[in-house]
Amino acid sequence: MLERIASGIDAAIDALGRAVSWLTLAVVLLTFGVVVLRYVFGQGSIALQDLVLWLHGAVFLVGASYALRHDAHVRVDILYQRWSPRGRALADLVGTLVFLLPFCVLLVWVSADYVGRSWAIREGSRDAGGLPGLFIVKTLIPACGVLLGVQGIAVALRKLAVLRGAAGTPTHGHPERV
Repeated sequence: MLERIASGIDAAIDALGRAVSWLTLAVVLLTFGVVVLRYVFGQGSIALQDLVLWLHGAVFLVGASYALRHDAHVRVDILYQRWSPRGRALADLVGTLVFLLPFCVLLVWVSADYVGRSWAIREGSRDAGGLPGLFIVKTLIPACGVLLGVQGIAVALRKLAVLRGAAGTPTHGHPERV
């Protein structure tokens, strides 16, 4: 049952990650458009610049859980790579429970007032000609904490399975690492 929960979380994060990855193409195309507008036509667009920045933020904040899901986050592997699968599972489980999940709770808690105030005033761009709706983008900050936390729970469940001796239990979707 725990495996099904972890697999369901993984599937949802994968779908969300694939969907948000398309925003990177939009960022590249919009950035190209901003450059062409400025240097070829001598025109600027604060709204387009805002959109590029906001889409980049969305990719980063939503993509963090996808990176965790695929073990693509930064890790210093000086000792980790030499450990047994059980040793790595224990390190990942402790790291998830002691560092990741408390960080996620802190991120949601600390950002709640910040995002709430932004929603209360329906905050938009500070620049004249900028986009409205910055409050929606700021909502991705606590969403990042929730998504990372949920994916962290899936990681913890999988690492627990490795420690309990479940054969063939993948770590972050990479069965070859077990």
